[in-house]
Amino acid sequence: MFVIPFSLLWCGFAIFWTIGATNTTGGGPFPLFGLLFVCIGLYFVFGRFLVDAWARSSMYYAVTDRRILIIRSRPTNSFTALNIAQLSEVDINERADGRGTILFGRPAYGDSRNTTSMSPAFDHTPQFLAIEDARRVFDLIQKKMAP
Repeated sequence: MFVIPFSLLWCGFAIFWTIGATNTTGGGPFPLFGLLFVCIGLYFVFGRFLVDAWARSSMYYAVTDRRILIIRSRPTNSFTALNIAQLSEVDINERADGRGTILFGRPAYGDSRNTTSMSPAFDHTPQFLAIEDARRVFDLIQKKMAP
């Protein structure tokens, strides 16, 4: 809730400031300085969604009889294996269409149902992000957690 209004204000002010600096100084370093802040603002408004989608496109998930597996190949290679018997907390955030996110443990930022991370793909909390039929996967994991 905070990031979207902040990013729009940031980007709007940076554009306003850059145009003002260009008209006032007629060039020089000030418009270039403002352009840097415009680029940061554009990342906040649009780019973070593109980067998040790019990172998610290389993530793969699996549930075995004993482990939760998460593989990511970009921006860096990583492999996470969680022992199902040792999971302390598993939470689901499900949408009406059946897609959802399953979190394994407490998220690094925010509440377990509403992370405030700017890019969920880069949250350090192990999770299955926006998977289809999330409730079925969640129930499968719950059955495997039961002694």
